[in-house]
Amino acid sequence: MVGNRLFVGRDPTYGVLDTIKGLADTMGDQAPAVTLGLIPAGNTALAQLLDPSVQGSAVTIAMGCIDIAAGTAVSAPYVLFTGELDVPTVNWDANDRRIDYKVTSVAERLFTTEEGRRLSDAFHQKVWPGELGMAFVTDVETWVPWGQKLDTTAIETRTNIPTYGNSTNGRT
Repeated sequence: MVGNRLFVGRDPTYGVLDTIKGLADTMGDQAPAVTLGLIPAGNTALAQLLDPSVQGSAVTIAMGCIDIAAGTAVSAPYVLFTGELDVPTVNWDANDRRIDYKVTSVAERLFTTEEGRRLSDAFHQKVWPGELGMAFVTDVETWVPWGQKLDTTAIETRTNIPTYGNSTNGRT
């Protein structure tokens, strides 16, 4: 028992944890990920584990010590990994079946591109219907690569101060 949750070696509904692969630190442009091998207790458990609504569920892998006689944790468990269920793969052998569930770190979200999000009236209306804050805004989708030096040789300053007799119409 950790907190108010009971952990057992063989769950009557979901089965048994078979393997944990890939539990290591990563560097560079790779987010940590592990693969959990599960042996489901039966067809119902298999169906529940493969349900698409399970994808994205929180996963915590922790290590700790328990007092077997009391059935309680000796101290707070040490968290080794936190992430989300991602992709299940069912492996069928002659006498068993196993689900390998890829679990990605929450750091994986840092690599996602928000291609559907735009600084435009159409996207703004999709999120906030009827809000016209972006209705008359133009020329805002300028792509600037991150970490690149910008060309600042041509600086343009715009003012609302009228310049009478000047053909630049307020531009200097």
